[in-house]
Amino acid sequence: MSPANGHADGSENRSDDQATPLVADSGNPAQLWTAQLSSERIKELVGELQIPFDLAVIEWRVTDTTKNGKPRGQVIPYADPRAYTDRLNALFTPVGWTRKYTIHTSANFERSRDQRTVAKVFVTCELTIFSLGSHSATGEGWTDDDNAVTSAEAQAFKRACTCLGLGRYLYYCVGTWVDLDERNRPKGVPALPAWATPEGWKRGLRPQRCGDSSIGHSLPDAKPGTGAGSATPSSLILQIESLAEPLGKRMYRGLLKRITRVWNPREIQDEGVQRQVLAHMQAAERGFHRLDAALDSAGPEALTQILRSLKLQSIDRVDNLQTLREIVLALEAAPREKL
Repeated sequence: MSPANGHADGSENRSDDQATPLVADSGNPAQLWTAQLSSERIKELVGELQIPFDLAVIEWRVTDTTKNGKPRGQVIPYADPRAYTDRLNALFTPVGWTRKYTIHTSANFERSRDQRTVAKVFVTCELTIFSLGSHSATGEGWTDDDNAVTSAEAQAFKRACTCLGLGRYLYYCVGTWVDLDERNRPKGVPALPAWATPEGWKRGLRPQRCGDSSIGHSLPDAKPGTGAGSATPSSLILQIESLAEPLGKRMYRGLLKRITRVWNPREIQDEGVQRQVLAHMQAAERGFHRLDAALDSAGPEALTQILRSLKLQSIDRVDNLQTLREIVLALEAAPREKL
């Protein structure tokens, strides 16, 4: 039997410890959703959204590889969109929430990996939970990929969900290096920390703000007692490492290089410098959230023109706060896209 927040299999079964949907009465469910919720009920629902997914629906993605000796890869946990929709349905019923997608394409982007000029597809998802609120986020993909729209939709939807707390905890898990098979698939996956399980979360366990010492700290070829990974990293380092995926490789490494001249945050010994790096990365994360909101209003074509004026092929090429700030301010000042 599939868990209620796992892969959809047509089953209506729910475990006893799941939250009771807000709409449980007969009549007009849509009308019931327009009622004002009490602050206590809102707090309860937001808390239910934040609970980690069942371990059975967690999957692992290889984000980086090394061939220094036997094949190894860095893996991070994730859940596919069905886990998100199943959680929303379990909490609010299918009539208690909705989502709307807007799709745009922009031409003349050059991919750095093959120097070919292809178009990009941008998908904006507006997620609304009635009586709680709405959030939107944007995903993107290359149009020469047959699954570009599907991937961008999933990315946008999950990003919008995290604005409401659903799946947000996954951002706090950093990568772990594991052995890969001949097809670059993990031979085994690490155990998640207790706070990243439903049971642990309900017991009050939480990550160390943006990281946890029980996952994701082995280096590709680290040996016991040697190298930067030999000591238990501080909570500041864990918070820095947890921002690698939300910021993207270019921004993450760009900030590290500009502030510290190192690629690995564990080489930063001074606590004051660690705090400086973290502050810059948190500012970048806020900047990307502002960018998503502005992009929803101005549209991808406005972003394309701004990037071209800065001689940038993609937002993924931005590696510093000043450039990100210029893009966000210009996009916020752009005329609202006509529907």
